[in-house]
Amino acid sequence: MKILITGGAGFVGASLALSLKQNYPDYEIFALDNLKRRGSELSLSRLKAAGIDFMHGDIRSKEDFDALPAVDVVIEASAEPSVLAGLDGTPDYLINTNLFGTVNCLNYALRHKAAFIFLSTSRVYPIKTLETLNFAEADTRFVLTDEQPVPGASSRGIAEDFPLTGARSLYGTTKLASELLIQEYNEFYGLRTVINRCGVITGPWQMGKVDQGVMVLWVAKHFFEQQLAYIGYGGTGKQTRDMLHIADLYRLVDWQLHNLDAVNGEVLNAGGGMGSSASLRELTAVCQEITGKTIPIKEVTENRTADIRLYITDNTRVTQLTGWQPQLGIRDIVVDIHEWLSENRAALEPILS
Repeated sequence: MKILITGGAGFVGASLALSLKQNYPDYEIFALDNLKRRGSELSLSRLKAAGIDFMHGDIRSKEDFDALPAVDVVIEASAEPSVLAGLDGTPDYLINTNLFGTVNCLNYALRHKAAFIFLSTSRVYPIKTLETLNFAEADTRFVLTDEQPVPGASSRGIAEDFPLTGARSLYGTTKLASELLIQEYNEFYGLRTVINRCGVITGPWQMGKVDQGVMVLWVAKHFFEQQLAYIGYGGTGKQTRDMLHIADLYRLVDWQLHNLDAVNGEVLNAGGGMGSSASLRELTAVCQEITGKTIPIKEVTENRTADIRLYITDNTRVTQLTGWQPQLGIRDIVVDIHEWLSENRAALEPILS
C-alpha cells in the first residue's frame, strides 16, 4: 500500500506515519509538509530513520501535488490548527490551508482513485450552542447533565447530530467547509472517504501552545517550572476537555485504513470521551504528582475569545461502527509526555519553555 500523509512532519501526521511504518514495514509512506510550524523540523530525522519519504511542499500549491507519486490512500492531517487563527483580521493563510488546501488534496486523491481519511475537529460545533448547554459545577470541574436544550448533547458528551447552525471560529469553519466538500466528492465522484471529528489530540512530539496543544503545554510548564494561568470562567480552572492520545487515534486510523468500506461516507466523532477527560484544575494535580513540581498558576476571570466551558466527545457511534474506543487515560498521557520531555530536554526547552 502507498499512503500520502499531509502535514506529515507535524505532530499528528508524523506520529501516524511512524506508527504505520513500524507496523507495516512494506508500505510506502510519503510525508508532505511545509515545515511552517516551529518544531516540525525535529520530525525529519525521525521520518528518515524510519524509511519514510519526506517531501517538502505546501498543500496550498497545486503544482506541489504534480511532483507526488500515485498513492492508494490520502490521510489529510494538515491544518493551521489554532482556534485563534485569523481572528486578528488576517485569515488568508488559515483559509488557504484548511479549505483550499483540502480541495487540492481531494483533487489529487480523485486523480489517483485514492481513498481519503480526513482529520477534522470538534471545533465544527458552534460556540454559543455549546456555551448554553446545561451543566453542573462539581468541586473540580464542570459536568454536562442529561437534560439538554438541543439534540446530540448528554452527560456522555457531544454526538454527531449536535446542531451546526452558528459561529464556531474561523478554524472550525474552514474544517466544516472541508467536510461538506468531502461529502460532495464522496457522493458525486465516488471518492471513498471518512471524516473524523477529533477532540483534543495530544501526546509526545506535540509542540504545545496556549491556543493549540494545551495538554503538552501544561505538562511542559510544570516540567520547566514556569507559570501558567486559569483563564476565564471565574479563573477556577474547572473548564473541562477530553484528551485523545495520539496512539489511540492511530488505532482508529489503522482500522479505517484497512476497513474503509465499513465507514465509507461516515462523519464520526472521535475523542478521549468521559474516561479520558480532565479539567485544568484536575490536570494540574496530575502534573504535580508526575513531575514532582508545583508552579504558580494565576487566576484570570475574563473569558478568552472563542473559548468554551466544556467539551466531551460522545464516542458511541464510532465505537458501534468500528469497535474502537480509547485505551489511554489522563494519567497515562501525562506520564508519556513527561518521559518524552525528560529524554529530549535539550531539543525541546527552546520551543516549549
